[in-house]
Amino acid sequence: MIIQTICGSQASRHTSKVVAIIDDNESMQESLADLIESGGFEAQCFGSAKAFLESGLHYRAACLIVDIRMPKMSGLELQARLRQEECNVPIIFITTFEDAEIRAQAMKEGAVELLAKPFDHQLLLKMLRGTLHSETYGVGPLRFAIASRSAPVLQESFPTLE
Repeated sequence: MIIQTICGSQASRHTSKVVAIIDDNESMQESLADLIESGGFEAQCFGSAKAFLESGLHYRAACLIVDIRMPKMSGLELQARLRQEECNVPIIFITTFEDAEIRAQAMKEGAVELLAKPFDHQLLLKMLRGTLHSETYGVGPLRFAIASRSAPVLQESFPTLE
């Protein structure tokens, strides 16, 4: 049985390799796009949450990488909007400003993780792979234990994802 939501079917997300990058910093978009593509995924960049929503990509994106602080609509506001539309696409947040309250809110609302800039690029790729290949995908987000600036890459947690 396929569960249909306003944002499309969960089945179509399983086959999608499109990762949407939503960040108002163009150099961050380009850097993340290069990283995502090096990991075998397709990256599509957006300079704002509004541009992302207008694109219709939330109907088929496999995962989102979203900056927390953006003008007009923040990453957390985008998350709330997607939840309101019953769009359960996994979200990995990134931020320059590490804040316990923001982290708690993002995680409570279902974020996969919140990474503080600068973050370990290999950790981000492992999170993407783990999120998109998780057996719990579509049921609940896969949680990662470590996501701080000083975090080592999770080497033993996901040995089959290399």
